[in-house]
Amino acid sequence: MNVIFAGTPDFAAAALQAIAAAGFNISLVLTQPDRPKGRGMQLQPSAVKQAALSLGLNIAQPASLRNEEAAELLRAQNADIMVVAAYGLILPDNILKTPTHGCLNIHASLLPRWRGAAPIQRAIEAGDAETGVCIMQKDAGLDTGAIISEHRYPIKQLDTATKVHDELMELGAAAIVNDLKQLQQQGYLKATPQPEKNVTYAAKLSKEEARINWHNPAEIIERKIRSFNPVPGAWVEYNGKPLKIWRAEVLTQSGTVGEILSSDAEGIVVACGNNALRILELQPAGSKTMDARSFIAGRTLNKGDTL
Repeated sequence: MNVIFAGTPDFAAAALQAIAAAGFNISLVLTQPDRPKGRGMQLQPSAVKQAALSLGLNIAQPASLRNEEAAELLRAQNADIMVVAAYGLILPDNILKTPTHGCLNIHASLLPRWRGAAPIQRAIEAGDAETGVCIMQKDAGLDTGAIISEHRYPIKQLDTATKVHDELMELGAAAIVNDLKQLQQQGYLKATPQPEKNVTYAAKLSKEEARINWHNPAEIIERKIRSFNPVPGAWVEYNGKPLKIWRAEVLTQSGTVGEILSSDAEGIVVACGNNALRILELQPAGSKTMDARSFIAGRTLNKGDTL
């Protein structure tokens, strides 16, 4: 079976490697153009491009698929199926219809919940008990296609977005290989339309919404810290600069909102709108991540100070 693959970050690279390892013929890999990164702002290839190079695959990096040149490139592959995972470019209707069996998308949520750009983070932030991966038949809508298969993952109490991302990355890679094998054996895949009820959207993350509001309940703030780890990182303003908070736990304590209740080797306890939060790991601007003990050393944090 002849496959076109389209994706960009490491979430997609894992799927590409799994498809290749399963023995499918990947005639073309689409990924976004190299982007400047790091302090030197040097052009860096995407994780998918790096994986494709290591596999010796044919790579294309169009800035857009909304042109005849891109359409002709895809038609020339005579593909049976196209697999899409976090590609980042819009696929026009003519592109979706080019492969014989259309396009399959690997989406990191249990659709129709959390359609959109940040499903992993929004699931943790909302306190969802579980999330997962859906393989869906991609259509012109925003993650509206019919579901081919669904794979669940229970969100654990201390799971960060990084942890859930890595779990779903592996889950998605295995799922797409299984569905491709089924397509190869049967010649078709059964697809179930998404229900119209309980649709939610996972809006793109912003740095400003990652700012902690101590008036919120401690449970909500703690989930925000986990859901925004590593990007963009939950933060407060400390001495006029952003202070990122990477790990915290909820305590049954109360006090004036935003004030420090205690600070010692176990952590910095701050009163919230309901209960309190013990900060365990944090990162001052221009410094590395450190535990509370290291942060307190050399700093004066008194009970009643605000954070």
